[in-house]
Amino acid sequence: MAAADELAFHEFEEASSLLAETPDAATTSGRGQLAPQGHVAVEVDSGGIYGSEEAEESDKTALLQEEKQQPGFWTFSYYQSFFDVDTSQVLDRIRGSLLPRPGHNFVRHHLRNRPDLYGPFWICATLAFVLAITGNLTLVLAQRRDPSIHYSPQFHKVTVAGVTIYCYVWLVPLALWGFLRWRKGVRERMGPYTFLETVCIYGYSLFVFIPTVVLWLIPVPWLQWLFGVMALVLSAASLVFTLWPVVREDTRLVAAVLLSTVVLLHALLAVGCKGPRSSFISSSPCLWSTWHCRPRPRLCLRTSCCHPR
Repeated sequence: MAAADELAFHEFEEASSLLAETPDAATTSGRGQLAPQGHVAVEVDSGGIYGSEEAEESDKTALLQEEKQQPGFWTFSYYQSFFDVDTSQVLDRIRGSLLPRPGHNFVRHHLRNRPDLYGPFWICATLAFVLAITGNLTLVLAQRRDPSIHYSPQFHKVTVAGVTIYCYVWLVPLALWGFLRWRKGVRERMGPYTFLETVCIYGYSLFVFIPTVVLWLIPVPWLQWLFGVMALVLSAASLVFTLWPVVREDTRLVAAVLLSTVVLLHALLAVGCKGPRSSFISSSPCLWSTWHCRPRPRLCLRTSCCHPR
């Protein structure tokens, strides 16, 4: 009998008190299945403690990240993030600047709130060197066809081209960004781009001029101007289509004047790159009239000029 009493089921006081308070409650077993009424199973979640600890650790990490101070603009680490871009991103942005189309915003589809200075820096540097190199090559080819032309290396063209292009890519976007910020106070609906996004737009828009400058080595004036106009149209269209979503919130007069100024300044840069070549070629018709130009012998009709007395 004693063994039978020990093996009999005994209810705990806690379970009986809980069942007395809620007699209709159904209990669950440790495996999540329904247990018959009249019995209470206590379930302990072993992962709850660890889950709360992980949540506390993540909160502490977020607080530490917020408290971390941003580096100053005079430090190298501040500018390091602007050069943190891979080759595929740069190529995608170059492709976007070469193929502008209405409704395709360069900032939204290619920059994606991550402007970089790597692409604009090297595009401007490459354009400056290509301008200087092709300018010297033009003089070398001209000297081979016309011995009267004296050639001397013109290294100052690298400096002139570099200063001009970098000033254009930084000063014009700065003026544009400042004007749009001022108009934002007048027109509250306007949301201008950041200064770095504006610099990025101008920098990538100049890439089309690099192959165009190389094609200007062809000594045919009308073909050179055709290449120049095509490059200007593509580059200016990239700027206009990108700036239009911002300036369209302003009045029609301000939007028209602003976009016209942007296109005019871009055209002046293109003409400035093309100007010295066109003036030199036009002054040397032997350079572009034929690829192999030889001086023609003059026919002397008077014997006095050939045989002086």
